[in-house]
Amino acid sequence: MPRTGRLKRALSIGAVGATAAVVLAACGGGGSTTNTGATATTRPAHIQKGGTAYWAEAPNATPNWIFPFASLTYFSVANLTQFQELMYRPLYFFGQINSTDPTVNYPLSPADQPTWSNGNKTLTIKMKGWKWSNGETVDAQDVMFWMNMIKAEKANWAGYVPGDFPDNVTSYSANASADTITMNLDKAYSTNWFQYNELSQITPMPLAWDITHAGAAAGSGGCSSMNPTATTLKDCAKVWTFLTDDGGKAKSPTMAADLATYATNPVWQVVDGPWRLSAFTTNGQATFVPNPKYTGPQKPYLSKFVEVPYTSDSSEYNAMTAGGSGAPDVGYIPTEDVPTNTGAPGTVGANAAILNGKYNLVPVYDWGINYFPINFNSNGDGGNAGPIFKQLYFRQVLQMLVNQPQIIKSVDKGYGVPTYGPVPVFPKNSFTSSQEKNDLYPYNVSKAKQLLTSHGWTVKPGGISVCNTGSKCGPGIKNGAQLNFNMLYYSGVLAVKQTVLAQVSAWNEVGIHVSLQGTTFDNVLTTAIPCSYSKSSCSWEMGNWGGGWIFAPDYMPTGGEIFATGAGSNSGSYSDPTNDRYINQTHTSSNLQYFYDYQNYLQKELPVVWQPNPASSLAEISTNLGGVTPINALLNLTPEYWYFKKS
Repeated sequence: MPRTGRLKRALSIGAVGATAAVVLAACGGGGSTTNTGATATTRPAHIQKGGTAYWAEAPNATPNWIFPFASLTYFSVANLTQFQELMYRPLYFFGQINSTDPTVNYPLSPADQPTWSNGNKTLTIKMKGWKWSNGETVDAQDVMFWMNMIKAEKANWAGYVPGDFPDNVTSYSANASADTITMNLDKAYSTNWFQYNELSQITPMPLAWDITHAGAAAGSGGCSSMNPTATTLKDCAKVWTFLTDDGGKAKSPTMAADLATYATNPVWQVVDGPWRLSAFTTNGQATFVPNPKYTGPQKPYLSKFVEVPYTSDSSEYNAMTAGGSGAPDVGYIPTEDVPTNTGAPGTVGANAAILNGKYNLVPVYDWGINYFPINFNSNGDGGNAGPIFKQLYFRQVLQMLVNQPQIIKSVDKGYGVPTYGPVPVFPKNSFTSSQEKNDLYPYNVSKAKQLLTSHGWTVKPGGISVCNTGSKCGPGIKNGAQLNFNMLYYSGVLAVKQTVLAQVSAWNEVGIHVSLQGTTFDNVLTTAIPCSYSKSSCSWEMGNWGGGWIFAPDYMPTGGEIFATGAGSNSGSYSDPTNDRYINQTHTSSNLQYFYDYQNYLQKELPVVWQPNPASSLAEISTNLGGVTPINALLNLTPEYWYFKKS
């Protein structure tokens, strides 16, 4: 799950869910007749083949990691679903082409549906025999390559949760002649959960990547072994170091950390998706051309697809309104420029007059939640920040001063839905409990003040409240401790800033002072990561990247990757044994009551601060471009279905 704006976190977490910061493109009516796993789409009668479509990237949220094995620093929608997956298809592709359903799409996946045996303790995956652009087959060994890599480098995979994948796989093997992979698990699991949240993480990797130096023979690195041993894992560590420039730390990077060579490095030109990079600039502009050897079901109509970077949503909007060759074909309108929508979520209000006739307004609601983490291990504020954040009463105070209905109305212009807990309330789904559909902590200044006072704080509205009774304030909180914090936030989108300012103003009414530091999306993600109280780098207190989390590639919203103890994307290091137990139950049973127990508990316990989930994007789609809608709730980008209409 990428962080959004995820993805995983894209995830989240890349696409910025704070206004029009991210535009996606799952496609709607385009394509020759293709079985998507839901229903078939019929090729439109008037398609103009060729042409270049320009797509607007989120402001200051550009792709900066090409290798489909990413740490938390690079685990975003901008890198995964809106960049890497155009070239490197995951084992299972999620999201339908003609609906917003967040379900598995088998025709767009290089593997067949897994088969289960041994009481749901064993599964077998059959590959389809797709081809890489260099002629290699996308086969079982490519999956073994990824499995060996995660076994060796799970600490560098943002989707890793201790005890979950790959820890729950006791053994795995491949049958070359049958082109199958078999996994034996440590216990019986919910088959849906295991596919949607565990197998969904896998991206087959070509043997051409199994190398430890430029020009080496494919497979010479030893990480793609069909019979892995302890030596294999050591080999994988060397391959990982080479491919990633030691996680981007190398002084003279040449691989995944070297953005300037993304389009020229022959390693990254080996693709199995419908697109390959023909150009890439260090500021994030990516030019894709069709992969002529793509063996999946939909070959692109376009001759080029270009992702265009912008420094702000206003600069992107200016390009749209100016028109001409510099205007994106799929862009977004800043929230402040769209007329207020008074309808229900999912409805579309009036477009900006200046765009009428040129673009169609399409609000995009993602399969995600919006929140920002507080650092439970922070040693900031004189060592008091972490201990203060660990107090439930204080988290309740923070939450009940977030006026979600008002923010949706005034900042999001009616294009938003509240976040009340860890499961999305919109789009409508069967996972949301009846409790989570309601706000447990509605906006209430007087109650927030009373909570602080009753726990030993001298409340100073407009100033900085002080702890006058340490024993009441909570363990580890000293007398004289102040409610004086810092928040790093993503400043590329005005609506994010407006939301943050509204929250800071409300907290100030009870003497919670929050100093703001605006920065890039990537810098927030780099800073707001799990850390230890004893480390000097663990002084960050609040980090708001503006978009929370989209559930991808952990599509079932069980929260293991973001709220379980030790999870790689648990930015604030939240830890609670009851929550861990509930999460584990959702992994082993398909009984929805376990989902309800989990989300009801976390809604109350507040592992993060919930905030409104605006439309991921108020997309503006050129009236001359077809195949773009409906835009999928998973924020998948599939421009191979796009086409320009014949005049």
